[in-house]
Amino acid sequence: MEKLLASSSSSSIIKREISTMKLIRHPNVIRMYEVMASKTKIYIVLELVTGGELFDKIASKGRLKEDEARKYFQQLINAVDYCHSRGVFHRDLKPENLLLDANEVLKVSDFGLSALPQQVREDGLLHTTCGTPNYVAPEVINNKGYDGAKADLWSCGVILFVLMAGYLPFEESNLVALYKKIFKAEFTCPPWFSSSAKKLVKRILDPNPMTRITIAEVIENEWFKKGYKPSVFENEDVSLDDVDAIFNESGDTQNLVVERREERPANPVSMNAFELISKSQGLNLSSLFEKQMGLVKRETRFTSKCPANEIISKIEEAAAPLGFDVKKNNYKLKLQGEKTGRKGHLSVATEIYEVAPSLCMVELRKARGDTLEFHKFYKNLATGLKDIVWKSGDETKEEANDGVRIVSS
Repeated sequence: MEKLLASSSSSSIIKREISTMKLIRHPNVIRMYEVMASKTKIYIVLELVTGGELFDKIASKGRLKEDEARKYFQQLINAVDYCHSRGVFHRDLKPENLLLDANEVLKVSDFGLSALPQQVREDGLLHTTCGTPNYVAPEVINNKGYDGAKADLWSCGVILFVLMAGYLPFEESNLVALYKKIFKAEFTCPPWFSSSAKKLVKRILDPNPMTRITIAEVIENEWFKKGYKPSVFENEDVSLDDVDAIFNESGDTQNLVVERREERPANPVSMNAFELISKSQGLNLSSLFEKQMGLVKRETRFTSKCPANEIISKIEEAAAPLGFDVKKNNYKLKLQGEKTGRKGHLSVATEIYEVAPSLCMVELRKARGDTLEFHKFYKNLATGLKDIVWKSGDETKEEANDGVRIVSS
């Protein structure tokens, strides 16, 4: 994993994330093994987690059975309780930040918004408003200071609800309306929740942090204790000297690495005949499996006779008004949405291939976020790209009123 040091503010955020992960040694938290640095980049070696996001499991199943949801919730509470014991508060807990390893053991990740003890003010509270709106505690939105442990537990309660219900307890398209629901804890448990599960969820999603149940009380709750296995691990003393040395730019760190310079390609990647055929609808067998499994298509492509650099400029121009930030790496682009959607920020990976000296193919693939939002985004983007999309004469006549033709796979 590699992170760029773009500014002093981003550098401090990255240092906090690295420091936090180095402090944590728990079986339900992603482990960081090593930190290295070059003059411009920080490289961190993390535990390999291959089971995907817990969010994907909810998306595919709709909702989990109560016993399965409880198992993941127990592991989540174990991880969060341990983090709090080390003075670390996550502040952005949500299913997308909960990963599963090959044995379906839950691993908490993404400490980018975490808080360390030194961020607590004299009143004993945190004061930075952060997190994902649907999962954030009401006192965080209030901007009057909040207890990081109690705010994290609220997010755990929302996650528990989502695991068992398959949908969010608080959801509104309008942010003000959403916050009103959160302030009042205005939600209803579905009928398939057991009475003991309902009681626990309501005690966690108490809008008053002073009367909200604590993690210690959650662990003693009868519903929670069913089949509960406390975490088994060894406490380790962890030094942050190597992290400090890297960010202080002292040059004394033994973890300094030298990067091998890669020459920038003069042209986009060339696509040979076999690769081009594999993209065609007639010989692409993946469509058979997609239809059978009922999957929504997640990528699209178009061709253009414009030079690759002009295509990149046009994509940048078309994406900016739609609220997307564009990051370029040679002839690959990453379009990152600024607004949070149904499944977090929409991220679109784009690559330009050279099919022939005067013909490029542009492929756009949903890297993260909601597939329907991806379709809507591409439809809007296509309007801004219609001047560079190549069509045959017949297509031009047929699609005069329809804009750009989308070729999905």
